[in-house]
Amino acid sequence: MQAARGTALTKPRVLLVLVALVALLADIGTKLLVVARLEGKEPIELLGGAVTLAVSRNSGAAFSFAEGATVVFTLVAVGVAVFIVRTLPRLRSSAWAVTLGLLLGGAVGNLVDRLTRAPGIGRGAVVDFISVPHFATFNVADSAITVGAVLAVLLSLRGVEVDGTHRREGTAE
Repeated sequence: MQAARGTALTKPRVLLVLVALVALLADIGTKLLVVARLEGKEPIELLGGAVTLAVSRNSGAAFSFAEGATVVFTLVAVGVAVFIVRTLPRLRSSAWAVTLGLLLGGAVGNLVDRLTRAPGIGRGAVVDFISVPHFATFNVADSAITVGAVLAVLLSLRGVEVDGTHRREGTAE
């Protein structure tokens, strides 16, 4: 019985890792593809111009905010990753596993750019390539972070804790 219980407790952790890997690999793969196929070429319009694919480099945060603070964003991404990894021992909620997996995969996806792209380690510009009218240009990592953040807010509002309990009732998920 103890072995079965121990296995059940690891399922959210495995889910977190799987979600993070899918988000990370999707981000890295799409960035490699668009840089190889689209950089220096005309943008591709999809859905009647509702979505445009064009490579751009962003050394700042969303909406090119604080472009001179690339090192700060590198440290923030490392901090987010460390925080999520340190949360693993308490993780018992599948919903939080998906949420944290999206946040981790997205943070690491953009961190890979900041560590490996020009102008140098910790100062690299993130590859963005998805553009919609009246909004920032973004990438798969940014999408994962955004969805993860929305889920985190919703879970918090519902009172769901990382350990699977509900704040209001003190009961398990």
